[in-house]
Amino acid sequence: MDLINLPLGEFDPIERITFSLRALYASYGYAHYRMGKFEEYDFYSRNKDFLVSDGIITFTDTNGKLTALKPDVTLSIVKNDSGAADSVRKLYYDENVYRVSKRNNMFREIKQAGLECIGKVDGYHLGEVVSLAAASLASAADDYVLAVSDLDILDAFICAASEDEAAKTALLKCVGEKNPHGIDAVCAERDIPAEKAAPLKALVSLYGPAKDVLSRVADIPGAPDVSAPVSRLFETLSVFDPDDGRIQIDFSIVSDLRYYNGIVFKGFIAGLPEGVLSGGQYDRLMRKLGRRCGAVGFAVYLDTLERLGEAAPRRDADVTLVYGENESAKDVAKAVAALVAEGYSVAAVSEADPAPGRGKIFRFENGEVRSLEDDA
Repeated sequence: MDLINLPLGEFDPIERITFSLRALYASYGYAHYRMGKFEEYDFYSRNKDFLVSDGIITFTDTNGKLTALKPDVTLSIVKNDSGAADSVRKLYYDENVYRVSKRNNMFREIKQAGLECIGKVDGYHLGEVVSLAAASLASAADDYVLAVSDLDILDAFICAASEDEAAKTALLKCVGEKNPHGIDAVCAERDIPAEKAAPLKALVSLYGPAKDVLSRVADIPGAPDVSAPVSRLFETLSVFDPDDGRIQIDFSIVSDLRYYNGIVFKGFIAGLPEGVLSGGQYDRLMRKLGRRCGAVGFAVYLDTLERLGEAAPRRDADVTLVYGENESAKDVAKAVAALVAEGYSVAAVSEADPAPGRGKIFRFENGEVRSLEDDA
């Protein structure tokens, strides 16, 4: 069977999602990026804070240099990108990375897919990336939410509460935890008047569709002027229909302000306790690396999506063909080939096989194939 024409139903759920994502990203002009297995550790060591996990597998290469085993795709793309600041490079990937798993705190091979848009990133590119993030979630499940925030808006509210860097860091941590009492505690500890933090607490309490939430930001008493970022965020989210409830504004979605700026987002799927997608703008990382250009992207954590199917029994074949012990191997092979030619996937088992039936149960006897359902 030609692989190009092979139905996606022939693959397991994660394989189907991966092929769907690759086709989706390619349809928007993203080129496939292939990451080398080994990268010089020094680059990743300098940017450890950007990584999801700081656990990196290293070894000393034959040239004496300390080498890392595929710790992060985004940093690899940025490190190897040499394009001009006034052009746009659009890349997608489907890679395995090696890092410490959140599940058992041990190193694992973790499968990811995602994309990066680097260079002269404008409002259209932001909208495209956010819409592709939503479409990525839709390829995995019907019941999903993409939660979107804007760090520039959030940063303005935090700065209005305090200019002290330590206080701002503590407030940002409380925002990420959706902890208004924590905000009060930080203010009390650092002698920040409660009224200065009130707008921040009001901002974090907002949640819902973009058109509903963004119109309420400016109405917060004592709010700083964030009309320009709000307008940009609304324009970005207007790429898709906000009435379906899948795209939500949630200012508690935060990222490290040393690397990220502007729009950030996380994707969630019903039935899974943790996010399956994460992304945003990381212009500040580019500046840190001496690059005068923008960047935005996201990663889909396929290893987390695997948990969707853990409780579901897998059907290995459309048809189980049961044959008698006295049937010749040649005749059984012909029967299997005939069913495959009709478009079925077939598991042929002897009647002495104790394995339970899968899919439709057919019986091969005396040169004939019949469905046991017909005998019922």
